[in-house]
Amino acid sequence: MSYTKIKWIILFLPTVTIGLWEYIRHQFLMPYLSMEVGNWLSPVIIYVVSVTLLRQLFDMLENTRAALDQERIVKGKLEERQLLAGELHDGVAQSLFLLGVKLDRAKRMYDDPQVQETLNDISRTVSEANHDVRQAIADLKHVPRSGETEEVSLAYRVWEMIPLAGVQTQLDWKLDDQYIQPEEQAELLACIREGLLNIHKHARASQVWIHSEGNPTGWQIVIEDDGEGFHEQSLQLPGRFGLKITAERAQWRGWTFALQREQERTLFIIKGGQHDE
Repeated sequence: MSYTKIKWIILFLPTVTIGLWEYIRHQFLMPYLSMEVGNWLSPVIIYVVSVTLLRQLFDMLENTRAALDQERIVKGKLEERQLLAGELHDGVAQSLFLLGVKLDRAKRMYDDPQVQETLNDISRTVSEANHDVRQAIADLKHVPRSGETEEVSLAYRVWEMIPLAGVQTQLDWKLDDQYIQPEEQAELLACIREGLLNIHKHARASQVWIHSEGNPTGWQIVIEDDGEGFHEQSLQLPGRFGLKITAERAQWRGWTFALQREQERTLFIIKGGQHDE
């Protein structure tokens, strides 16, 4: 039933009820009911109708209004996402594309090996940044499927990000959403996204595993890959700022972030709460 119909029913139901009661009372019940008793019964009947039919209608009205408000919120968020995607495409993405073109021209102008190496490094950084921006635009333009709401589980959102790793990935998610505050979930997803993108760009892995676990005292997420590993010096190279941002995100939220190598596998670890070591 539509929101407008419910309002009209609530408006006219008491009038129709009292009118119907007065008709029945005068046509059929006058020989059996005195005028005083009939007058007392009128508010009683209105009260009974109010606590039964009208109460249900008010509940329906509130539910319908809440659904409409949620629909408006979702529509507004989608419009904001589309606007932001357009701004990224027309601004940052186009600038990165033009920068790449200019770098290609510069590489053809200089023969010095050191200059060529520097320009190649800058070109790779620009290419990675352009890829990230394009992926962000694609994510922003994603339109939720019919029936999909904003209340999507963390496990599902992580599952949607699996293709970012670029290789076969296994997901073992045992972390309940209740252990992470809603305002923290966006930051956590950004960290996981950076971990998967880092594997795709640099690890040369053939297999990735995502594990998670949690309880009321703390939680832990581990992204594991069988790639070639990393060197501390390489993390300081130009363009390798993603892991630094991840560390800053974790520190800001009071989490623990670690990148370590164990048994020829790289572990990208984020811990939150009072998780025991």
